[in-house]
Amino acid sequence: MFELPKLDYKKDALSPVMSEQTLDLHHGKHHQTYITNLNNFIKGTEYEELSLEEIIKKSFKDKSKAGIFNNASQHWNHNLFWKCMKPNGGGKMPKKIEESIKSSFGSIEKFRTEFINAGTTQFGSGWCWLSVNKDKLVVTKTPNAENPIVHGMKPLLGCDVWEHSYYIDYKNKRPVYLENFFDKLINWEFVESNL
Repeated sequence: MFELPKLDYKKDALSPVMSEQTLDLHHGKHHQTYITNLNNFIKGTEYEELSLEEIIKKSFKDKSKAGIFNNASQHWNHNLFWKCMKPNGGGKMPKKIEESIKSSFGSIEKFRTEFINAGTTQFGSGWCWLSVNKDKLVVTKTPNAENPIVHGMKPLLGCDVWEHSYYIDYKNKRPVYLENFFDKLINWEFVESNL
């Protein structure tokens, strides 16, 4: 049985970039619902004994398992998302991740633009990502619950662009939410630890 992870910070710690109300709703309600649904879907099935990543990979291509995939993938995505943020985040990156980003994108500014653009242009619900694809860092976007794992990549950083992650604080201004996420919330030490 999967459980809701505890946050590494208090629910008001990311305010005003992400309000306590948003975090309470997003973590305590939305994420919890994915876990509850997932546990119900896999109970008594072959999926019950698998790891979260195995469930995601196995259910991805099977349309009859869409409920399992969506809830498992959203659980995994959110586990990463909470760790990708910290109070007073953003700013200067540790050396290893900074060098990797410069080597893959040319500059930090170019990477920032590409990442924010991916999140802004994701039509409807979804995610934007920084992942390792073979030996190179890439920015991608995915619809709904989908994540880079199912495409053979390793996600280092993920940002949720479903409306519930920003609407209370930013209304329809998704680009402003993404800029603030990038500049003021990202836990670059955690992102580097995923390399």
